Amino acid sequence: MASDGSPPAAPRSHWLLYRLTGALARTASAIVPSGDRKLTRSLAARRGIRTRYRRWADAHRDPARPLLWVHAPSVGEGLQARPVLERLRATHPELQLAYTHFSPSAANFAASLPVDVHDYLPFDTPGEARAAVSAWQPTAIVFSKLDVWPALAREADRHGVRLGMISATLAEGSGRRTAFAAALLREAYARLNAVGAIDAGDADRLVALGVRPDAIEVTGDTRYDQVWARANTVGNDHPLLLPLRAERPTLVAGSTWPADERVLLPAWERVRANVPEARLILAPHEPTPAHLEPLSRWSRDAGLRYGRLSSVSGADSWDVLLVDRVGVLGELYALASIAYVGGGFHSAGLHSVLEPAAFGAPVLFGPRHHASRDAGLLLSAGGAQVAIDAAALTQTATRWFTDHSARTQAGDAARELVRAGLGAAERSTALIERLLGLIRPVAR
Repeated sequence: MASDGSPPAAPRSHWLLYRLTGALARTASAIVPSGDRKLTRSLAARRGIRTRYRRWADAHRDPARPLLWVHAPSVGEGLQARPVLERLRATHPELQLAYTHFSPSAANFAASLPVDVHDYLPFDTPGEARAAVSAWQPTAIVFSKLDVWPALAREADRHGVRLGMISATLAEGSGRRTAFAAALLREAYARLNAVGAIDAGDADRLVALGVRPDAIEVTGDTRYDQVWARANTVGNDHPLLLPLRAERPTLVAGSTWPADERVLLPAWERVRANVPEARLILAPHEPTPAHLEPLSRWSRDAGLRYGRLSSVSGADSWDVLLVDRVGVLGELYALASIAYVGGGFHSAGLHSVLEPAAFGAPVLFGPRHHASRDAGLLLSAGGAQVAIDAAALTQTATRWFTDHSARTQAGDAARELVRAGLGAAERSTALIERLLGLIRPVAR
């Protein structure tokens, strides 16, 4: 804090560069042509965003009701926010709920949430932040996981809007800890009124980044509640799964990138030589035609019967099932004897290992897992193994398929790890209630 108690301001050069970057992005959004590329969609989606915010506010904002604005950049952070939003919707019908995201990949997910309005987050310039806060008039803004936006935080603070963060985490090697980023973000983190950190290590690192010690507490990771609830609501009669169920040992490979598949596919041919009845459900991270066609070609060349989820006729008609749609992987893990989670051979990092673990599936992943707290916990608990190459993947998958006791022991350890992490959603909900000044309804 500065001597007058205000948050420490970012260096002027940092702030000017940040504002310039935001202004350029806003200008690009006004002129970029339509297209399918992710960057193009992200820019074009901000076109007319001030009008959309104001139009919703004019038609639906009730100033007599508190409004909670939750921001989660992409689907992963949105999954952490979901159980909290569901609890708040159920227990506080007086609340208005707004939700924003940054990535185009989260647009469909946002539409599934129990909120009054959802949209992209404007680019973080003072003018855009001022327009958004003035339109929606939030009582509080809560960020999910880590991203806090300096211009938005500054403008919200000027309007007396309370600021919070849930499932907050900061890895040892995070880019936010570099000198430039830390100097730019320190002011924004210092403005947070309430922060729920995943664990004590995260709390210490966030305080070092600027969060006030009196504003932070350890509440856990709400993803544990989210994946546990999902796993326990997927029954044997689920319409997606019913036609796919069979007694065959099954590996579900989720969120794979080509770098994963260069290891997974040759390993799978060797696994099949050891366990001929085994089948593979393969869900690429981006199931585009360009990604799926090489997988179809590999299946044909390997002599494997294959189908696509959108057109498959039954559980016994394929050895390889290619998942050609998004949003269903969380259910498909229910079919897994073993799971492989993608990203461990890709620079983007490992995807969620908690979803298959919640179903009691032992988990395999590649060597680039060190930024994933959950992967480390699963390894320590005995619920996962690292496959450093195709030979290691073949060996572990074959052992788990053929040794029922070893597979069950690893799967039980994975599921128990998730169960032990429950309760974060309830604690995070309570943190937000305090931030909003709400009184929790008395249970009957």
